[in-house]
Order: sequence, then structure tokens, then C-alpha cells
Amino acid sequence: MQAYEFVNNLIPPLKITDKVGKALAWMEEIRTDVLPVVHEGHFMGLITDERIYEVNDPNLTLESMDLIAPANFVYMDRHIYEVLRVSSENQNGMVAVIDRDMVYQGVVTVEDAITAFTDSISIQSQGGVLILSMFMTDYSLYDIARIIESENAKILSSFISGDPLDDSKIKVTLKLDQTELRHIKATLERFGYKVIDQYQEELSISSDQDRIGNLLRFLDI
Repeated sequence: MQAYEFVNNLIPPLKITDKVGKALAWMEEIRTDVLPVVHEGHFMGLITDERIYEVNDPNLTLESMDLIAPANFVYMDRHIYEVLRVSSENQNGMVAVIDRDMVYQGVVTVEDAITAFTDSISIQSQGGVLILSMFMTDYSLYDIARIIESENAKILSSFISGDPLDDSKIKVTLKLDQTELRHIKATLERFGYKVIDQYQEELSISSDQDRIGNLLRFLDI
């Protein structure tokens, strides 16, 4: 699940000596609103169609433009999750991938990263989702798994995030292999765990939009 595995070879980089007219033509052809810009093999930043429309001069070169997000990159050996983090921090739809010598390798789109990430955390698998709230000092995946397995269920994947309603606690999101969650929820609560939400999935996911929706729900964004 390293970033280089998901480089999109259909998105070419622009050179800083290219004219903005060329950049806009490529965007229209590829159907994107942003493209990476490189210079001598090194990532320089991104150019958006919005910036091009602002200058309104197709003969300007990209080196005369203010490129955005020069830090919008990950090293090629980083996990695909890092792509999502960098994309979110910079609010861009693609992230550049570079090697340890800072040489540009390509870009990963958010859509490709989401697809890879959802596959890795079993979002597509039939089952249910439980969200627990607890103090970090009370968190033990071993103990939680033991309780869940006593109800003949398995944890397919788990995710920890901060609780926006209480910064002293964490939320533990669990994807289980069972759609019937009532008895599992009751057993967890009997052992003192607070279940703050649950989702039951019974239908297969057939579209990218549903895939993204399930990811956001799993991460509780």
C-alpha cells in the first residue's frame, strides 16, 4: 500500500517553461482542474485552472505564475494513508509522489487513494460498524476483540480518531463481519464500553460514490 503503487500515469506533469495556454488545454483534455508542475525532474507545485483564468493571458509561462502547494507531496515509500492526509491538509485533489532524492515520480489522485484505502480497511466487505467512545488509557484492542469474538464475530478493521465533542476521549471505529449488532453492542456495554453509534450494511456497494460515502461514514467525518 505504498504511494508509488498508485501513481496515475494518465496525468502528465507540466514544465515551468510551458505556457498557461498549454496547461489549460491539457486540463480540458484530461478533465481535471489542477496539474503538477516540475522543473528539471523536481516537483515545484500545482497549477489550477482558477489561477490561469485569473491572469487571462495564454502566452504567459508557468514560471511567471504563483504555483500552489509546493509541499503537496509524499515520498514514494509512504503508506497510501499519507496521501489522504496531505491531500486533506492542502485541500487538493491530487498529491505528488517523489523519491528520497526529491525526484518527481508522478501523482496520486484522491479518488485512487480513497479506493485503495477503503479496500485496505475492509469497507467493501459486508458487515457492520460500531463506534465506541473512551479514554485513551482505557483502550485495548485485545480486550475489545475478545469481547466481540465471544459473540462469534470478528473485527475486520479498526480506526482511532479524536472525539470532537470531548477532546479528552477517543473514538474507536470498528468494522465487524456481522450485520446484526444488537447482541454485540449489549455485550460491550455490559463490560462498560460506551457505544455511541452503529451502522449495519447489508447491500453490496456498486458505485464509487457509495464507496466514498462509506469511507467517510467509517471515519465518521
